[in-house]
Amino acid sequence: MSASDRREGTRHGDSGQNQESSDDGDGSTHSILRYGPQKSVDGWVIFVTGLHEESQEDDIIDMFSEHGQVKDFKLSYNRRTGQVIGYAMIEYARQSEAQDTINNFHGKRFLGKTISVHWAFVKPSVVGESTLSDIDGR
Repeated sequence: MSASDRREGTRHGDSGQNQESSDDGDGSTHSILRYGPQKSVDGWVIFVTGLHEESQEDDIIDMFSEHGQVKDFKLSYNRRTGQVIGYAMIEYARQSEAQDTINNFHGKRFLGKTISVHWAFVKPSVVGESTLSDIDGR
């Protein structure tokens, strides 16, 4: 493969994922998928864990509305006791609102417990073409 045939940088196609190719110097090329948030069907979803079992839905929504409009909210309860299990999924229309929320609330204390706030859906970090074929079974 000649130097003119080798392309470095962003490749297009492959279901719209942001990919780059890298040359190891031995003529082999590997795909790299950039790590990052993945949009759900309707918006940008964050996952909150570590919520106190006595957390109230309204208090959580009010707190997480500080950085954007909450489009959807799901709080999980123990069916037997009716208490909060400790996690929630919150959806925002804009990625920037969800990112601001993650930046401002991850590691904060709420009702005496430290909460974790992360993207609910993310792209994989670094995957080589051989790994992708192993996953796909090709």
